[in-house]
Amino acid sequence: MAKEHEYKKDEALNIAVLTVSDTRQMENDRGGDRIRKMFTDAGHHIARSLICQDDREEIQRSLEELLADESIHGVVATGGTGLGYRDVTVESIVPYFTKEITGFGELFRMLSYTEDVGSKALLSRAEAGVIKDQVVYILPGSVKAVGLAMEKLVLPELHHIVHEITKHKHA
Repeated sequence: MAKEHEYKKDEALNIAVLTVSDTRQMENDRGGDRIRKMFTDAGHHIARSLICQDDREEIQRSLEELLADESIHGVVATGGTGLGYRDVTVESIVPYFTKEITGFGELFRMLSYTEDVGSKALLSRAEAGVIKDQVVYILPGSVKAVGLAMEKLVLPELHHIVHEITKHKHA
């Protein structure tokens, strides 16, 4: 019998990447490329990659499409998290959360503050949460911010989070 907190730390997980941008295409999606590379370097599979406009309906349609694939363990959205009028990623995705992972945004802003961003870190609206049995991260579009979030928060805890939100399936 497995202990309550045991989980497979080396299991390859299926991840989807959603880039939200009015200007990016696959050829110049540097933030999305960084996410995909860091996941594959860590032994995970990129199940899907989409780019959509910074538009609430398009973001929600793309998110629903990705979440409909139950083999996907998590979705990472990048972009559209600023304070500009067109930045609606957070408003588009957070209402879908069945559980918020509030510590993610708090830790991301703290790390950003200490990693030379300084007080500008308070502008970050990075978030994470659970939608049914899938984890969803909302990251800024900056390549540096993506790298920081992936290295310090997403990759170290991904297996643990997936285990916690799916263990009811294996009970």
